[in-house]
Amino acid sequence: MTDPADAPPAACPAPHSAAAAYGLLGVVVCFWGVNWPIMKIGLVWLPPFWFTFLRLGLGAATLFILLALLGRLRVPPRHDWPMIAVVGTIQIGLFMTLVHWGLQFVPAGRAALLAYTTPIWVVPGAILFLGERLTALRALGLLAGLAGLAVLFNPMSFDWSDVRVVIGNAMLLASALCWATGIVVVKRHVWRCTPMDAVPWQLLIAAAIGLVIALAADSGAAIEWNAGSVLVLLYNGSLATALAVWAVISINRALPAVTTSLAMLGVPAGGLLLSALILDEPVTVSLLLGLTLIAGGVAIVAWSDRRETLTAPGA
Repeated sequence: MTDPADAPPAACPAPHSAAAAYGLLGVVVCFWGVNWPIMKIGLVWLPPFWFTFLRLGLGAATLFILLALLGRLRVPPRHDWPMIAVVGTIQIGLFMTLVHWGLQFVPAGRAALLAYTTPIWVVPGAILFLGERLTALRALGLLAGLAGLAVLFNPMSFDWSDVRVVIGNAMLLASALCWATGIVVVKRHVWRCTPMDAVPWQLLIAAAIGLVIALAADSGAAIEWNAGSVLVLLYNGSLATALAVWAVISINRALPAVTTSLAMLGVPAGGLLLSALILDEPVTVSLLLGLTLIAGGVAIVAWSDRRETLTAPGA
């Protein structure tokens, strides 16, 4: 007899409508935008690699407990495990490790910006490997978003002679490459399980990687336990990790990769603004111009997708 696990994969439908996916996208942008200054504050008490492990571990535990209580905890089918491992390792584990590492040496606003240079890496990947079209409006939105990044990321504004600053900026750019790789790879996979089935296991894999790195690199570092560090971990573990990662993976399945990556530019925009308000990071003309260009790029891409949906056959 044929093992059902070896049968041709039946695609799991996108878990949300386009409208619901855009709503989730707005929630994630808010949660992650405000989290950049929160993470920067948290690094005062939490060594970066232990921060990563504790955040991912709490996120995994949150989803495992919640799904168990709801009777919805399932082991994903064998067909999906290679992709679960890739997402857990690259898109979640390495991304968050690199972000916390770089954020030690870089202001929160700039760090958010560098980590979300994702469109630079996603667009060629989506065109080459996913066959997505770069329409005129998408191209215009992309150019506007990247112009905003260019205005905000001024390499002349930091000290290249400071090795820690250079490493911090490099790690944040590498984190963007990790996240972009996850976006493209996820879109190529035909899923059998739902995001809610997969995400707890992805977070568990990411937490295991985070633990290995923390033991290797931060074994002698002390965690300062106080009300502030506990609140930072609770926010990061539950909202900014468990809920937000599930939402983003759901969004990746429901919306085009280029659209997702461009809309996510709202996160660094919010991170920059909130870092200025909370951490007293300076607000400059280039900051305001960059935010305007990014917002314009996101709006153009969203309008382009809406037009394509309305003009599609049978719409």
